[in-house]
Amino acid sequence: MNRVLSAELVKSGLLRRSAEGLSTDVNAVLSSGIEGGSDERIVAALLAKGRLKDADLVRARRLQEETGGSLLTLLARLGLVSERDHAETAAAVLDLPLVSAKDAPELPPEGVALTPKFMKQFAVCPIAEGETTVDVLMADPQDAYTLDAVRLATQREVRPAVALRSEIDDLIERWYGQGRSAMGAIIETAEGEGGGDLEDVEHLRDLASEAPVIRLVNLVIQRAVELRASDIHIEPFENRLKVRYRIDGVLNEGESPPVNLTAAVISRIKIMAKLNIAERRLPQDGRIMLRVQGKELDLRVSTIPTAHGESVVMRLLDRETVVFDFKRLGFTDYFLPQFQKVLDQPHGILLVTGPTGSGKTTTLYTALSKLNTPDVKIITVEDPVEYQIEGINQIQAKPQIGLDFSHALRSIVRQDPDIIMIGEMRDLETARIAIQSALTGHLVLSTLHTNNAAGGITRLLDMGVEDYLLTSTINGILAQRLVRKLEPTHAERYLASPEEIEKFGLRRYQPQGDIYLYHARGSAIAPTGYLGRTTIMEFLVMNDELRRAVMRHAGMGEIEQLARQSGMRTMYEDGIAKALAGETTIEEVLRVTEDA
Repeated sequence: MNRVLSAELVKSGLLRRSAEGLSTDVNAVLSSGIEGGSDERIVAALLAKGRLKDADLVRARRLQEETGGSLLTLLARLGLVSERDHAETAAAVLDLPLVSAKDAPELPPEGVALTPKFMKQFAVCPIAEGETTVDVLMADPQDAYTLDAVRLATQREVRPAVALRSEIDDLIERWYGQGRSAMGAIIETAEGEGGGDLEDVEHLRDLASEAPVIRLVNLVIQRAVELRASDIHIEPFENRLKVRYRIDGVLNEGESPPVNLTAAVISRIKIMAKLNIAERRLPQDGRIMLRVQGKELDLRVSTIPTAHGESVVMRLLDRETVVFDFKRLGFTDYFLPQFQKVLDQPHGILLVTGPTGSGKTTTLYTALSKLNTPDVKIITVEDPVEYQIEGINQIQAKPQIGLDFSHALRSIVRQDPDIIMIGEMRDLETARIAIQSALTGHLVLSTLHTNNAAGGITRLLDMGVEDYLLTSTINGILAQRLVRKLEPTHAERYLASPEEIEKFGLRRYQPQGDIYLYHARGSAIAPTGYLGRTTIMEFLVMNDELRRAVMRHAGMGEIEQLARQSGMRTMYEDGIAKALAGETTIEEVLRVTEDA
């Protein structure tokens, strides 16, 4: 065994020493072995964080008994743990820095001579050197064999940092290869694949079944998971096929496949989503159930015809990471008691408003999960059903067969529910049935597309709902937006200038002392400086004064003013309070609120 590995090290050019010295040193490397203890600690941390399932670990251990090798490497190879989860957990457990390979210098260190073959095989790459030290990026920093081998080759102390395996591969390729990324390598193998008659369905099916195209689409989805993207946009233009990922609500452009693969890539996605690949003139909707890097993913696929082909958007729903918890959503101690009080009322309507993608559905699901007890019957009608909750009867609306919100609602009322959730009040008929349900003793939860809470009342009046019915049924209206959260360990605190204090009215929130705000600063954990999102909100609770204003058809501005006099804090004010608390930045609050 030792002779075989010694020969491999010599052959790879890793060690340039005499044969006598080599055998002794290799024996020293091999005798050190791999530190199984740190492997187990990382696995335990992954389990504790919920990033690894018990059943998956049992399966991996069984396979490890048959094949041997590192358990963590096996988990990554089986796709049971994502690269980012592994890297972040390893860095935390081993108390090592997590570094982005994208921030590495333009050129490699000159005095470290490791071969690309060795670096790729063991996912290690030197990035800096001193007289007695060498800094290396490693995907498996607990691998003592690789550490000792690099120490042996460089004759220096090795200082490891953790990085993603794919980023290390890209860096090695950039420095020592042809400058290609993982996608670039796939693209090169796929050159010339996209020709032929693109009107021929069988030819399209053959193109979509080619190995490079399958790997390309899988890599796009895998990148989306690594980047924590909520949506993937694949958009064909005349001279390019653009791929963009929506991360924390902001679109970021990714590496683009060649334009000649447009038909093949889109056909591949349509086949995965069980859509008709021959139909390219009409929009289509489908879904893909996938397991990517240890995550159970539900991808909602939407295609729409454009001038240069079909535009595809995939919405990623990661069911395992959704936590229905008000505090995690961004409800503060100021809002939560008011909201809970309205939620506990036995009948009436609670509305959540905001534009598409502002987290309305997640807020409603969180409310439903709190109301979901054995003595309560809950029925929902949604389009689509995004998350399935045990104990709740969820109906998928199908307008194409006549099962829209209003038709489903008529039948729901006969099912004797206590609580009804309607995906959206889109028309007068749906609103009227919802109001009748509230009047007959049901609690109704629904959403509206308006910019603020006061706008919900004026929108329903504009739809044609009678004012006296609104005042009898509406209990509260929550308006919300999502802002990006600062990654706390790298956020930059600074003293607010007198101009900022005056411009944003910060003295209202902190009458005395220095006022501090925060800047986002990029890091390996969060390249943009932001990690995840939180909600900023305003909550209008109906009272007698507001009811009188509704009866005289007061404007949105007057209703908002009356609500503020009753203690309502606006979204902008909630956002500023969260910016002062270091949860987000002033720039984020201005980006999503109309007070900007």
